Amino acid sequence: MARPDVSVIVPVYNTLRYLRPCLDSLLRQTIGADRMEIVAVDDGSTDGSGRLLDRLAARHPGTLRVVHQANSGGPAAPCNRGLELATGRYVFFLGSDDRLGPEALERLVAAADRYGSDVVLGKVVGVNGRHVFSDVFAAGNAVDVSLFDSALPWSLANTKLFRRDLVDRLGLRFPEDMPVLSDQPFTLAACYHARRITALADYDYYHAVRRLDARNITYHSRVEQRLTSVERLFAFVDGLIPAGARRDAVLCRHVGLELANLVGDDFRRLDRAAQERVHATVRRLVERYVTDGLRDRLDIEARLRLGAVSAGGVDELLAVIDQDTRRGVPATVVEAGRWHAGYPGAPAAWTDVTDVRADWLARLDTVEVSWVDGQTVTVTARSPYPRFAAEVGPVRLVAGPVAGATRLDATDPSGRTMRSDFPVDRLLAASAASGQRHPVRAEVDGDQGRGRAPVRAPRLATGRPRLLRHGARLYGVAATVDPRNGQLVLSVVPVTVGQLVGRLRRRLPGAARPTPVGVPPRLGAPTTRTATERAGQHAEPGAAAVGHLTVTP
Repeated sequence: MARPDVSVIVPVYNTLRYLRPCLDSLLRQTIGADRMEIVAVDDGSTDGSGRLLDRLAARHPGTLRVVHQANSGGPAAPCNRGLELATGRYVFFLGSDDRLGPEALERLVAAADRYGSDVVLGKVVGVNGRHVFSDVFAAGNAVDVSLFDSALPWSLANTKLFRRDLVDRLGLRFPEDMPVLSDQPFTLAACYHARRITALADYDYYHAVRRLDARNITYHSRVEQRLTSVERLFAFVDGLIPAGARRDAVLCRHVGLELANLVGDDFRRLDRAAQERVHATVRRLVERYVTDGLRDRLDIEARLRLGAVSAGGVDELLAVIDQDTRRGVPATVVEAGRWHAGYPGAPAAWTDVTDVRADWLARLDTVEVSWVDGQTVTVTARSPYPRFAAEVGPVRLVAGPVAGATRLDATDPSGRTMRSDFPVDRLLAASAASGQRHPVRAEVDGDQGRGRAPVRAPRLATGRPRLLRHGARLYGVAATVDPRNGQLVLSVVPVTVGQLVGRLRRRLPGAARPTPVGVPPRLGAPTTRTATERAGQHAEPGAAAVGHLTVTP
């Protein structure tokens, strides 16, 4: 039997609802069954996923191979088992709740062969409002992508095509002592040593699905696992890339995302002992790895939180989080020509925002989100800076790629309040058919320079999404709050007829009451978990269901 061109490794754990569409997307690949093999590793599923795999393997002998093993507690072991069994010239990893576009494998293999690429990543789109980092695809197809001069470090999931010769030459495997984030060392090492990395943006290759039936796993229940994995990830990067600008380019992602998330808004919900452990770990990693150049590349939210950790204790950090989550953006304190974020009781060493004052002034709090005529979402936001209108200059609010029509609120004589209208048809047009999250940010350009920052929503009351039609499909459009960082998000989530009928049956008495736009926190909640993480025994956070719906003609 000829060696297949590509082996697709699918780690599986309790994803029965999504497993059939996942495997169907593979069995329908235009590359053809004679050029690919599927290796599905059942990691001790208890929901019937293993039985479904066996039935499909019996129908597709020679194409789908299934192995069963006791639950390993994480995604690394089933991925490694799949690598042991795979025989293709290339390997590709697919989450068992995700799916591929019909032409994905054919296009990926053709590109790898044409360009001699060791790693090829195809455009990823989110489904059901799943957040994905897509900046690496923004410029279109790129034959040569640098790990150090592109957005690639923000797209380090293992959902890529890897040349098997590279994997074997480097002896690449997933670290089984990392409960989460275990695909990042694998992907980093492959990209670091690759002769060529190619990005393809001309097709929707990978559909990353946010599971609607997963149990919500809290930050608290996973904090020890995440601490362990983050420490090991930093140690891996330390051993892989010599200190300097190239290491900083990679660590910018890990510091600004994984490390900063450890001291996100959820930090305040941990018990004191856990808070102390998180604080000590984050402080140690900041002191060891965050150079001045790396710090200057962080967004202002991460700089302030990590600065609070490095300059103060747990109580100082909690004071910052409490200010952000309960009261909003603090005042600006100007002393001896230096600008400081006015967090109460915080050490001045880290509150200095003089060099990023434009970013600091772009920090706004959401006052209200409302509907206008059922076709426009209006966001009202306010700055605490008293000379905002005079010094900050033009300001606009942007939701994902959609710029709102922003104007100062005439009812506020201080000039610190603005309103921004987002036409719903533009939000829908800018969203994938599978749904999309649009984080809201503020951009300023005035006497203090150009700056940008997430628009937080510390006191936004949640409500019901509006149901609208776009083409032949129905979508729930809502405002929600990112639970990690408190950022306002305008979410577009597809709604099936079955979901709508089921919800209306259960909630009919209150279904028609008009309310401000909003949605229970579960709808549109983000996840940064990778495909291999979701294959482990931990359910995906941010589980969602369509709640009360206000129907708009």
